[in-house]
Amino acid sequence: MIEIQTVGIVGAGLMGTGIAEVCALAGLRTVLVRVTGGDPAAAVERVKKSLDARVARGKLEQSAADAALACLSSTSELAAVASCDLVIESIVEDLAVKRALFTSLTEQLAPHAILASNTSTLKISDLAVGPHDQRTIGLHFFSPVPMMSLVEVAHLPTTDADALAAATAFVGKLGKTAVPVLDSTGFIVNRLLVPMLTGAIAAYEQGLAPAEHIDTAMRLGCAHPLGPLALADLIGLDVVYAMAKLLYKEFGDDRFRPPALLRRLVQAGQLGKKSGLGLYDYASKPPRANTAALLTDERAAA
Repeated sequence: MIEIQTVGIVGAGLMGTGIAEVCALAGLRTVLVRVTGGDPAAAVERVKKSLDARVARGKLEQSAADAALACLSSTSELAAVASCDLVIESIVEDLAVKRALFTSLTEQLAPHAILASNTSTLKISDLAVGPHDQRTIGLHFFSPVPMMSLVEVAHLPTTDADALAAATAFVGKLGKTAVPVLDSTGFIVNRLLVPMLTGAIAAYEQGLAPAEHIDTAMRLGCAHPLGPLALADLIGLDVVYAMAKLLYKEFGDDRFRPPALLRRLVQAGQLGKKSGLGLYDYASKPPRANTAALLTDERAAA
């Protein structure tokens, strides 16, 4: 089994920088590639800001933060990952875009390298093409990456056993728990989570109870740390909508069908916490239900 010592992360958004942070904290040489333009140093600054916040809260020693930053570098050159033992893709959740990137990456990587996707819903079999097909896996981290302990490790029946074992050991080195799962749309968590989110949104839309009551019921009745409507806002309603559409297309199960309310909010740009307005209005402290979202708009629903 190869030992992963150098990690390349392609994509410097919220997930990419979060993965880079935990890799660097584990003492792995980490190369963060920004592929969307802009200053690559800004991605390292985001990691530094996260580490500084943890130090300020007493959750991390300053020496550990300094050591992590010393392990981290950033670039806009894809060729920088050529010497990496593991490359993790964390870009937009679009199959065509990911496949184009994977084609470019397979031309650069060493034969022993493992190629992974942080996809939350797409099939690894649709990405595992070319000379690295048996060394392509899914490493689905959860947000916020430094805080969440689960990583779904998606594999094919034909995945190289050495690659799977090395990836599982890598997850353990990050201090996280690896859960292997056979490749499938949505893996484990999202296949089970999305019906709860869409069901909660549909129940709210149908007037079963106010948003706060639905979330309180699920928090107290099921011991969930966050209610499903607040969770959907935290994930991003655009992300929930995209996952629901993909799962519905794949399985044809009405449990995955996106509710009209979800569609209207996404079309209106009300994407949840990141936009300040979604199922809740985050201009209020604490947030209040966005009751205006319940008003039907036939033009938006068309």
